[in-house]
Amino acid sequence: MKKITPAKKIQGTVHLPGDKSISHRAALLGALSTEGVRVHNFCGGADCASTLTCLEQLGASVSLSGTTLSIASSGFSSPAGPLDAGNSGTTARTLCGLLAGTKGVTAILAGDQFLSKRPMMRVVKPLRAMGARISGTALPLEVSGSSLTGATHSLETASAQVKTALLLAGLSADEPTTVIEPLPTRDHTERMLAHLGIPLYLDGRSITIAPSKKPRGGEWTIPGDFSSAAFWIIAAAILPDSSVTLPGVGLNPTRTGLLQVLERMGLTFTVEKTGLRGGEPTGTLTVHSSRLRGTEVSGEEIPLLIDELPVLAVAAAMAEGVTEIRGAMELRFKECDRILAMAKGLSALGVKITELEDGLRIAGPSKLTGGRVSAFGDHRIAMALSVAGLAASSPVEIEDPECVGISYPAFFSTLEELSGASVLP
Repeated sequence: MKKITPAKKIQGTVHLPGDKSISHRAALLGALSTEGVRVHNFCGGADCASTLTCLEQLGASVSLSGTTLSIASSGFSSPAGPLDAGNSGTTARTLCGLLAGTKGVTAILAGDQFLSKRPMMRVVKPLRAMGARISGTALPLEVSGSSLTGATHSLETASAQVKTALLLAGLSADEPTTVIEPLPTRDHTERMLAHLGIPLYLDGRSITIAPSKKPRGGEWTIPGDFSSAAFWIIAAAILPDSSVTLPGVGLNPTRTGLLQVLERMGLTFTVEKTGLRGGEPTGTLTVHSSRLRGTEVSGEEIPLLIDELPVLAVAAAMAEGVTEIRGAMELRFKECDRILAMAKGLSALGVKITELEDGLRIAGPSKLTGGRVSAFGDHRIAMALSVAGLAASSPVEIEDPECVGISYPAFFSTLEELSGASVLP
């Protein structure tokens, strides 16, 4: 249990943890490289630790000193036991693609009770169409590396994880592999592959990769995680007299959909672009207190801010007018049912919120009350409701707060530093 006391404002500079999505991909591609990859500001959360443990079990050389990761491999071998992805869907799905074409290697992919309930057929089915030998329909899965045939995949669901798995499998296929997305999703994999010398052909929502040699090595700094930045962006926006500066944050346009939504809601902010890190645009983002108004979010915007929707719901609760989020059914298949979790959590704090089949309708502005809410074991729910607690009239108690360690272990200490509010056990 964590008790969040109300805050008058938040102010300061936040040095963000490394982007979780990019960290996963740096580890995966580094493990495919004989030259090795060395990255700084590697995400220290439990999800990325699961990826490193799995890769080490497969024979990769892994060295993590603070937030600097060095990783390389001369080839994989069958692990002695199951590969435990923990709570990480990225780990489980991308490893399916990486192992599918690794001949001579057989591994069982497993996960915790929450991950074991998440859909895996969206990645298993297209991999099987390439000739992959995968037993099972949900975790645990047994993957036996085999010869793969290049194929064209038209994805039914917009998923960067599935796209990444298929592109990794395409590296070892006999012919080019094409992935066609129904909507644009985060393109970290494409950027990193290009940065490491693997050619791709991009045509709108179509990505084609040819069979290729191992990626070359490299060294760079991973940008700050925009999804982690989102909590401070919203907190600064909804609390009076607030200002937060976020240096080195990732500004990949396939990740910053939240900024576009908040801009039309009235967010006051500035962006100073500072260049590329590993092919990723970065910069300094400064956010100030803002008078927000309701908006509609749907369609092509959803994949570009899918992880930020829980904390966007907090912003909507404090905005003038109605905010409606639609087309976000994918939220029901995350670490928990995030639509249900945010509807229950914000309702308990006095917000007029309606749970829709594929989203939420929120009427604001709300006068947030204190109360006890559940994080449902989901790191993003815990952090979103903690931000709500800063703007409440009395303390908010968060059940299952330890789950923030999945992506942002320093979240609660940073919250205290910025706001002066107490986070009590």
